[in-house]
Amino acid sequence: MSSAPVAPFAVRHVQLVRALVAALAAAMVTFAPDKSYVVGLTIFAGFAITSGLLLIVAAFLVGDRTRRGPYILIGAFDVVAGMFASVQPMQSSVALLVLLISWAAITGISEFFVGFADRRAGRDRVVARDHMFAGALSVLLAALVAFVPPAYSLDYFIEEAGRSFTLSGEIIMVGLFGGYAAILAVYLAIAGLSPQPVPAADPIHEKDPA
Repeated sequence: MSSAPVAPFAVRHVQLVRALVAALAAAMVTFAPDKSYVVGLTIFAGFAITSGLLLIVAAFLVGDRTRRGPYILIGAFDVVAGMFASVQPMQSSVALLVLLISWAAITGISEFFVGFADRRAGRDRVVARDHMFAGALSVLLAALVAFVPPAYSLDYFIEEAGRSFTLSGEIIMVGLFGGYAAILAVYLAIAGLSPQPVPAADPIHEKDPA
């Protein structure tokens, strides 16, 4: 029985690398002592540019050429959003709000419909489901961030710490992005590590037992 060649770079590898990038972004947000818009935009820039380049490269290494377009477009928008986020003169809490909403909405809707189209076409339903989940999660992030006023500020005092703190709109937005990255990392890691379906045997290459 001849075995089919194993692809050096498969969908699950893309999922695992995307999970790693998202996990790093979530960890940076979690452990950053300063969650200002500057830190948030810096972490977002690294996440978006890396994710975008990964999708563009994966478009040529995974799948057929007829499906490259959507992945390249999503990856290109990731890179452009990350580059805008890294421009220091443009950094502000409003810029963080606009970038998170526009990036999450556009890429989320695009990835959701990529998965939906794959499912309708009868392609790998598991991978299509993963795209739809990631897209829906991004849209949810855009919706939640849209309700955060950039100028919001709440001062509170914690007796155990013996000091006062301020919860601002930018801290909430950075926290929402960190939560999004953490959920995405866990989901994609599970998807990438899950057992892959075994393809049906090709009768042409089966040896005759007789």
